[in-house]
Order: sequence, then C-alpha cells, then structure tokens
Amino acid sequence: MAKVKVGIVQMSCTASKEENLQKAIMKTREAAAEGAQIVCLQELFTSLYFCDEENYDNFSLAETIPGPSTDALSAVAKELGVVIIASLFEKRTKGLYHNTTAVLDADGTYLGKYRKMHIPDDPAYYEKFYFTPGDLGYKVFKTKFATIGVLICWDQWYPEAARITSLMGAEILFYPTAIGWATSQDEATNTEQYNAWQTIQRGHAVANGLHVVSVNRVGFEQDGAMKFWGGSFISNPFGSLLYKASHDNEEVHVEELDLNKTDNYRTHWPFLRDRRIDSYQPITQRFIDGE
Repeated sequence: MAKVKVGIVQMSCTASKEENLQKAIMKTREAAAEGAQIVCLQELFTSLYFCDEENYDNFSLAETIPGPSTDALSAVAKELGVVIIASLFEKRTKGLYHNTTAVLDADGTYLGKYRKMHIPDDPAYYEKFYFTPGDLGYKVFKTKFATIGVLICWDQWYPEAARITSLMGAEILFYPTAIGWATSQDEATNTEQYNAWQTIQRGHAVANGLHVVSVNRVGFEQDGAMKFWGGSFISNPFGSLLYKASHDNEEVHVEELDLNKTDNYRTHWPFLRDRRIDSYQPITQRFIDGE
C-alpha cells in the first residue's frame, strides 16, 4: 500500500516480565486505537536492560521464539489487525542465546525472526556475555501493510546493515533499541551522543531513500546509574524528522508514512543507480593494510 500508519511504543520497564508484557500490550492497543497498522516495541521490552552486568541468573529471562511472549502478542495482533514487531531474549537451545526480534502479521501469523548481528561489549552493555551473534543474515518481512526490514540497536551504527536490508526490498527500516546515558555524564556529552545516534540513522534513511523508525526505551535503570534517553523518532526518506519523542516520558505515537516518497527521492537523488558495485570488494576486509 502507498500509505501505512506506524505506531511506536516508548516505555519504561520493571523487573516483572509479566508486567512489562502487559504494559506493552496495553500500549499496542492504544496505538491501534489511534489507527496504527504496524506497531514497533523497544529492544528487550519484557525486562529491565539486564546487560549492565554479567550475571548468569539473567539467562532465566530468555524464552523460545516462537514461545510465550509471541503467543500472547500473536493473539493481540490478530484481534487488533495490526503487525507487531517484538524484540525478545531468545533461548535457542541449552546454552545458546540470541538478541532477537519476532514479527507477527496482522492476522496473528508468526512471520519469522531476525537475530541481532552486531553485539556490543561496553561498560554497562555487556551483551557479548549473553548473546551469540545472529546467523540468519539480514531479513525483510512481507507483512499485510508493507515489506519491512528489522535491525536491532547496535546494528543501527552500521551502514552496511541498513544498505543490505534496503537492497532486499525493505520499504521501512525499524530499529528496536535500548540506549541511554550514564547519569555521571555531563550534558554536553549526552547531547553529542544522542545527536550522533540520531544522525547516523537519519543518514541510513537518506542513503537508502526509505523511512527509518527507531524505538528506544526510557527511564532510569541500573539503580539510577543509567538513564535510557528515549528520543524515539521517525525519519522520512531524506532524513527529515517526522516525529521525535521526549527524553523523559513514556509515549505512544502513530505516524502515517507515504511509501511513495521512496520512489520520488530515489528518482531525484539516485544513489542506488550510481552505486559502483564493482568497486566495493574491499569492504569485506577488516582493515585495508598497505597498498
């Protein structure tokens, strides 16, 4: 379809998986009531962001996909007639875990999953302790309302991921996210970090000529040491902001996207046409040493 209404859910979380799931369902209902056809939830929305520490007890938060959360959300998707993008901690088998997003179509059908490819390891973001890098490759999902690409948080810093997903036919790129500020940081550092995060994703919209939807969590976690900065946003295919959420509040927002804009921008700014694919082989190297 030429136009699609996208809902984003920016929310805070607690230590209770069930409370978080029910809150996400409630807010999905709010978005659907406002006309949303595709609803994107934030990264790892059923729990606190547990990767602030390396703690074996946190593996108990994981579940199979499909599994309990996708079953519950599938019923909601079918009831409301909406597509749901759900980021979950996946237990693939004993001792093997992924950071994974499931996509549920508007009739409740489970369309498949994307496993996060780029796994960070930074202070308060010890994801390599928990997550095996994705092995399904980049993915697009043909939903009732649009063909969508889904990437996850740290993936958003990599233009290669956005490019490949776009080349696979994505009409919209969704980024479920969990990123925040250490409360010990000064405001100038906070501003610089947020601007870099938003700018690079808006750059993916420009380079690929498609809408980008980034959905972050909000609120204080890690005993107040981390403030997840919210700031969820929607960009048009030329990087202009259609919507930006606050840094402090839970928000549900619905935005109508005109997918015909992609053809218009790609025609007038033909970056895909002028790609020199014959010259890009060096990109597969870690670093180019010497001549």
